[in-house]
Amino acid sequence: MKIKYSILSILMAAAVFPGCQNLTEDPKANLTPGTYFKTQSDLDGAVSAIYIQFARDGAWGFTNRSTSYFGSDDFTTDPGLNKEDFRLFDRLSGGSGNGSMVAQWQGPWQGIYQANNVIANYTKVNSTEEQKNQSAGQAYFLRALGYYYLVRTFGPVPVILTPIDVDDRPDRDPIEKVYEAIIADLQKAKELLPVKFDNAPGKADQMAARSLLADVYLTMTGWPLNQASNYAQAASEADAVIKSGQFNLNTPYAQVFTTNNGPESIFGLQYNVNGGLPLRSAGSSSVPLDEVATNGSSGWDDYYPEINFYKKAPKCKRTDDTFYTTLKLRQPDGKTFKLVSWDSPETHARHPYYKKFRAGLNGDGVSETETTINSINPSTNKVYDIIRYPLVLLAYAEASAMSGAGPTAASYAAINEVRKRAGLLNLTPGLSANAFRDSVVYERAYEFAGEFGVRWFDIVRLQLLPKIVAERSAEENPIPANTNFAQKYLAPIPVNEMARNPKWKQNEGY
Repeated sequence: MKIKYSILSILMAAAVFPGCQNLTEDPKANLTPGTYFKTQSDLDGAVSAIYIQFARDGAWGFTNRSTSYFGSDDFTTDPGLNKEDFRLFDRLSGGSGNGSMVAQWQGPWQGIYQANNVIANYTKVNSTEEQKNQSAGQAYFLRALGYYYLVRTFGPVPVILTPIDVDDRPDRDPIEKVYEAIIADLQKAKELLPVKFDNAPGKADQMAARSLLADVYLTMTGWPLNQASNYAQAASEADAVIKSGQFNLNTPYAQVFTTNNGPESIFGLQYNVNGGLPLRSAGSSSVPLDEVATNGSSGWDDYYPEINFYKKAPKCKRTDDTFYTTLKLRQPDGKTFKLVSWDSPETHARHPYYKKFRAGLNGDGVSETETTINSINPSTNKVYDIIRYPLVLLAYAEASAMSGAGPTAASYAAINEVRKRAGLLNLTPGLSANAFRDSVVYERAYEFAGEFGVRWFDIVRLQLLPKIVAERSAEENPIPANTNFAQKYLAPIPVNEMARNPKWKQNEGY
């Protein structure tokens, strides 16, 4: 790992993130973090640069951010085409040389390095304490976010909390130490951040920190730490967000995925095509190869759900808005379309797809009617919500039930709020703690189907791979018969990183 501090990224930030001032000075050859951090404008640009490191195409801006999560049942990919990187992990056969997986490693690390520079230098800035603290709070939050995805994806990683020399080769730290650093950063973020930033979408605030902390504590209750005592902590943090009254589920489910920064968006990465920062996991990436628009553009067939994951979905409006089950096949005249079912022999994949990721921001992904497709675009301005309010409600529901004698009235109220918006009846009362937990996990699978690792991380913490593989359709990409599921919950460290760090030991099974 080599530390990189990108002044270019800081200069780009003002064009992409609202609320940042333009930086008019030309970058100098001797511009370093020590000489750069002078004004609040400098600090704003440096913080914006952290967001960019996470949001860019080589990090979380494209579908490859989820490469190793294709082992989940809400993700699969084409049996052929140029999808080998995704397909290998879908078959639980991915390796350390997988090129697409690199985004899962480099994206968080680049954000962490930028955050370390802000945290090391923010006190030097000539500004108010409030402004400086708000900048530092965002850096602490984003550093925690980066480590949270790294430790869940790769297991032990170095805990680096200060700028380091390019020649340093730190050891991988135990998972427990990584989580300690994550919690410390989020507690610090809670202390420094305001409850809410007014008119500043995309800025992490105190509610984002508390929401992420609730998810962190919930994850720690499962594999590999298995610290059940953290259920109470998860419930407490989630409850604080719920009681803040800042968020609601009043937006129809389908509209959540065609608009930006709605009332359930707690933290999302902001995208801007004209600013050179597009989101490329909506639109073309989720559209069937079979579909060709009247302008000649077509789908990429990168990802879609497994057949049995779709078939096990609850019968409700949310399911109708989630899955795309009638494909539009352009006819020889180039203007009309034939509508066929997802399992028609006229389709090459014979799978349902995701409807909720098609449109992008009000149609800047797929522009279509019920019977025609006008254009299919790969670059959209859609915000990618990392934390939506239902994640907090369901974390509270599960954690409150598992931390006591079983589900309470408040536990039921939380999950039923999610179910009501979905178009489902209230959950059956009187369930045991474990049965209630399983119901919450099922609910989360379909509320967040296809969304950045949510389902995969439930599979990991609850060790569900044997179950979901047993329920897998024979039509899916085949998993080798001798696969050791216990060795597939962590991804391999990329081969280039192993070469740069010869003292590291590769994760088991790779």
